Amino acid sequence: MKKKKLPVLLAAIGIGMLVFATAGSTRATLTYLSDNYLAQIDVKSIGVTLIENGSDVSWRDYQHKDDAWNEATGVLLSDMLENAGDKEVVLGKKYDEQLAVKNSGTIDQYVRVTVNHYWADEDGSKKRTDLDPSMIQIHFTNDGWVEDGAAASTERNVLYYTSVLSSGQTSPLFVDSISINSDLAKLVSQTSTTNDDGTTTIESTFLYDDAQFVLEATVDAVQTHNAKEAIKSAWGVDVNVSDDGSLSIN
Repeated sequence: MKKKKLPVLLAAIGIGMLVFATAGSTRATLTYLSDNYLAQIDVKSIGVTLIENGSDVSWRDYQHKDDAWNEATGVLLSDMLENAGDKEVVLGKKYDEQLAVKNSGTIDQYVRVTVNHYWADEDGSKKRTDLDPSMIQIHFTNDGWVEDGAAASTERNVLYYTSVLSSGQTSPLFVDSISINSDLAKLVSQTSTTNDDGTTTIESTFLYDDAQFVLEATVDAVQTHNAKEAIKSAWGVDVNVSDDGSLSIN
């Protein structure tokens, strides 16, 4: 059997070898704070930060002094292999990917997180719509977070923190691990060629060849004052807010 050697992002998945070549680091696309509602809130007091494995990875905070936003967009998964002591991603293995949100502003707020996961081509410039996003397995903790099922798709999950996130407070984790389904190894097509000497050469082509997996986390926030109306205006969803500030989706 002649086995195809895969070049860069996904290593050859051969007999007894269920691994990727690299993790394929991806961006943590932390976005703005509900621009269509900023006119009704104290802009100079709002800010939010995405935390990965205990470290700030992306943030957007208003700078009083310069009347501008202090913001940065980081990269997720960049240390995944190093932290696990692996040189290659092992299929089926759960890797720590602990994601949380910190209120880095000076007013209380409600926060929403959108998590996207999908496959992209070798350089990450184009989405691979022919590949199954469910092979990328993200473990959501459900610890203080509720998912908006109406907004869910095969590659997107939208989560709301159900409590008020106070200034300086960090939420419970909304994700704690990521893995690639070991069934990926079964996605192989084979072609056979009969040689002049009568022997047969079988060439294996791995369907996930030259692909990388992508994880994106987008965070935004709104004020707690007139929260129901603020969330409807900013995010377009109807919520209930109880007397203790707990949020639920209608």
